[in-house]
Amino acid sequence: MPFKKPEPVQVVKQRRDAALKALVASVPYISFLGIEFDRRGDELTAIMPFKDELIGNPMLPALHGGATAAFLEMTSIIGLSWATLWEDIESGRLEAESLVDGKMPSLPKTIDFTVDYLRSGLPRDAYARARVNRSGRRYASVHVEAWQDNRARPFAQATGHFLMPSRDG
Repeated sequence: MPFKKPEPVQVVKQRRDAALKALVASVPYISFLGIEFDRRGDELTAIMPFKDELIGNPMLPALHGGATAAFLEMTSIIGLSWATLWEDIESGRLEAESLVDGKMPSLPKTIDFTVDYLRSGLPRDAYARARVNRSGRRYASVHVEAWQDNRARPFAQATGHFLMPSRDG
């Protein structure tokens, strides 16, 4: 049996980028906060560029705790969704065009989300990465860390538990 010719790498990258763009666009709050996602293979890094509106305590100044928590939660949801959809995106079962056309799969729903504020968030860009600890048919657990200048010194971290959407079409 002859081997199937692999897709050109640019086609694969375009499909991944389009799928991520559609996934992020499906959550309007992400654009409200200005969160962007940098994709390297299957790994996502969330970036929350600094804006004056994100300052909660102007005396320090420090990032608002609510903005920090929202950043962590959005990173968790997109990271979990990305990990869940990865196989379908890679195999071509989930076409990026269908995501853009509004056929977006449902996103996980937050059951609980616990944030640990480790130090004040400074008035500068923040970065975060989510790690899926467990993802099953009904439930998922995600850990996420946010840092600014030094990844080894996170300023906040969180653990979230999510109800997974039904995979039935």
